[in-house]
Amino acid sequence: MIEVVAKLVRGPVFLAGESLECVVSFTNPLSALSTSASSETLAWASAQIHCQFHASDSRVQLPASEEPRQDVQAENETVFIPNRGERGQCILSTPPKILFCDLRLDPGETKSYSYSESLPLSAPPSFRALQGFQPLQEDEVAPSNPFLDEEMCKKDSRLLDSAVEILMTVTSRRTLHQYNISNARGRVGTFCIFKTVYKIGEDVIGTFNFSDGEIPCLQYSVSLQTEESVQEDYRRTRGQPVSISTHAQHHESCLHTASSHFSLPVPLSSCPGFSTNIVSLKWRLHFEFVTSREPVEAPTVPENQSEIITWTGAEHIDVDTFSWDLPIKVLPTNPLLASYVSPVPSSHSISI
Repeated sequence: MIEVVAKLVRGPVFLAGESLECVVSFTNPLSALSTSASSETLAWASAQIHCQFHASDSRVQLPASEEPRQDVQAENETVFIPNRGERGQCILSTPPKILFCDLRLDPGETKSYSYSESLPLSAPPSFRALQGFQPLQEDEVAPSNPFLDEEMCKKDSRLLDSAVEILMTVTSRRTLHQYNISNARGRVGTFCIFKTVYKIGEDVIGTFNFSDGEIPCLQYSVSLQTEESVQEDYRRTRGQPVSISTHAQHHESCLHTASSHFSLPVPLSSCPGFSTNIVSLKWRLHFEFVTSREPVEAPTVPENQSEIITWTGAEHIDVDTFSWDLPIKVLPTNPLLASYVSPVPSSHSISI
């Protein structure tokens, strides 16, 4: 028996175009005191990157021409087909690289091999921040960082720095967006937000101003949601509904409140928005308002009042409710940061 451990050096999250490095260790777990007859031998081993697309059969209908072929070997594949037995479609498979040939492991012996491969820029990432980006040549100027040695300032490091810089530039732009909130009876107030493009891990912050409203707002709620929709050609049924998921919520009672605000964090474990020819994921803010049909007088305290007065709200108020959806964009974050909270482990082991 041989124990095989594969460990990703930098973590499990990468951007398309980056170089992935994995250390694969092979160990004979028998005690070193065992006889040489207990040695183990492997003829050869290879490694490759494989990407498999999965979809719910109850929601997605793939055309016959795109149905996966099970256990069919392509001309350029090895006999060990990486997607054998898996459901869905193989959308990326890099050529296999040989790690070794004729490996002999004596009892207690371990040998490690390094596998590296660049993730193609044409690979299907969640978001192409590097669309059209051309990696810098070796003789071009690298980012000025005194903490990076010469080896780290290679193409991969520059590509990651460039991608993070693009994300920071796109998500740091601030422009005041102001929206009037109204229903059929009149104006309720205004809503302000300073940007509509965020990256994973940021807080979505917005403010309300009810002081200039004609209709009293009793309470509101804001939900940070994703809409997952299947493209029309791939839907199982006509009029198939969009799947809504809520990631954060804020509720507040706001009767006689002049202004209010909310802050909703975009979870680091969530997925950025993306769109493919089969499915798309979009982010939005979902608002719900409860307003009064009649004016609600604010409590007043008479002058020279010597007794304590307790003000209680009305027992019955005729209300209206309405909702509103505001689309926003959520982009990836620095893959180094996302690796810390990723549920995907950086190390796997098997016994053969």
